[in-house]
Amino acid sequence: MQFIPLLFGMTFISFVIIQLAPGDYFTQLQMNPEISPQTIESMRRNFGLDKPVIAQYFYWLGNLARFNLGESFSYHVPVSFLIGQKLKNTLALSVFSIFFTWLIAIPLGVYSAIKEGRWQEKMMSFFAYIGISIPSFLIAMLLVFFAARTMVLPVGGTTSVFYINATGWEKFIDYLKHLLLPGIALTLAEIGWLYRLMKNNFLEALGSPYIVTAHAKGLSDGRIYFRHALRNAVNPMITIFGYTLSSVLSGAALVEIITNWPGMGRLILDAVLSRDLYLVMASLLIGGVLLILGNLVADILIAAADPRVRLR
Repeated sequence: MQFIPLLFGMTFISFVIIQLAPGDYFTQLQMNPEISPQTIESMRRNFGLDKPVIAQYFYWLGNLARFNLGESFSYHVPVSFLIGQKLKNTLALSVFSIFFTWLIAIPLGVYSAIKEGRWQEKMMSFFAYIGISIPSFLIAMLLVFFAARTMVLPVGGTTSVFYINATGWEKFIDYLKHLLLPGIALTLAEIGWLYRLMKNNFLEALGSPYIVTAHAKGLSDGRIYFRHALRNAVNPMITIFGYTLSSVLSGAALVEIITNWPGMGRLILDAVLSRDLYLVMASLLIGGVLLILGNLVADILIAAADPRVRLR
């Protein structure tokens, strides 16, 4: 029920903020002596940019209602075509990173909390601090340098030279090989903070009175850890998981640019720099939809994991 008004509010505010900057895409064309002012004004009218900002927004909204995201000023093709080419690569990278980040960080956080104060926990915390301290773009640069020197993984693009003559399975393996470099970079950049959160949540759960009572009743450590403590420690992580889904575009952008992965990162950057209004709005729209869907998924997962939520 909240989806539609949220979408209206988000897109309207984004549209107005973009238009607050002086000039537009066609302002740059005025510096080209080969393009007449009459041609520029005609192009503005064709794209609906000769109207007030409010009118421009409803013009864009009317096109959106017909599933038309507009035409890119820079590429002169429909925005939906551009996004369709790039979004699947960004989603593949994000799904790969989210899956392996959570698969590694959650068990390590639980194990580290159980081993609190021992050498295992200190060693894992040391590496986690290193991972948190190094930004994702630097990790990506180091991995690109390593791959370029060793040729272990391909750098840039999604396909190899022999892609055309390959079978369906060989094409999938080739795509996966190209995905590994940016995927590993993004995963390494995210593991540290997620590990720390899971460890702290689990430690907090272990200090709760019901855990003390469970120990007093003589329950086994395994049942206490994984039946009682984990179930309560994972609830905040589910909320974070919803926000992780919503940040797939912004989180992967720098890594995509550095590793030359043809996703939405470079496309959004070029669109912002060139003031390509409809392409920027489409990117923000996708980000907003992912934010709303991410929170919806988190709410559903919390209700499934915690019976107390379902009873409200």
